[in-house]
Amino acid sequence: MQDQEMERGISERFGAAKRIIRAAGQIALEYFANYDDLEIETKTSRQDTVSVADKEVETFIRAEIAKLFPLDGLIGEEHGEMDGDSDYTWVIDPIDGTACFLHGLKSWCTVIALLKNGEPVAGLIYDATGDALYSAVRGFGAYRDERRISVDLSTPLAGSMLAIGASRPEQSAQIGGLIAAVLGAGGVYMRNGSAALTLAHVAAGHYGGYYEPALSSWDCLAGLLIVSEAGGVADDFLAHTNVTGRGPAFAAAPQVAGEFQALIASGV
Repeated sequence: MQDQEMERGISERFGAAKRIIRAAGQIALEYFANYDDLEIETKTSRQDTVSVADKEVETFIRAEIAKLFPLDGLIGEEHGEMDGDSDYTWVIDPIDGTACFLHGLKSWCTVIALLKNGEPVAGLIYDATGDALYSAVRGFGAYRDERRISVDLSTPLAGSMLAIGASRPEQSAQIGGLIAAVLGAGGVYMRNGSAALTLAHVAAGHYGGYYEPALSSWDCLAGLLIVSEAGGVADDFLAHTNVTGRGPAFAAAPQVAGEFQALIASGV
């Protein structure tokens, strides 16, 4: 990736983010080694939990960013919003896929998105258990580590693995109908428990598409940008809601997107 061609402010922050997210992922791995001993708290329901690992990893990320870019704003899943005095805001999910993490499953990751004047300009998703960093800067393509990645441009919806996420009771009827529609159209239903990691896998060509009816910005801003830079069709999440709100997230390979969107719309 040719960092020297990027705007300096973005380049500096992207380089720092790559170092910070890898270090944060290693901290998370240390907690993951003893996942069954972690203290767990319930947030909105037993489907929405948090552990000391989430809080400590986010604290580390925020502290590292604040040391390097003290005027930047910060938004994190666990510690909320801190306004800044620069054009930049960082959006952080320390462990996306907490339920998987707390059950010893490897479907979790650490996520950082960078916004400039409210628009996503960089996204990073670190799969610590696989030591794989998915990243993108707007206009510069998508990468897994230093290798450029692309969505799957050949498989139609029939035969594609389509990931569909939901974790709340009120979404059950819609999601059940959508899964039935996908299977009926010849697709394969998948779910791995981490929205961000799923989006990274869409960008890398493993899944043909992904949809979830209600996510937060820290779950999906980074991944949607990475999919877009990998040649996919991705929602403008912030067109639906603000950076602290919740909204739908959609991403897919271009030859899958239209049919997948139609199936989603038919069940709304």
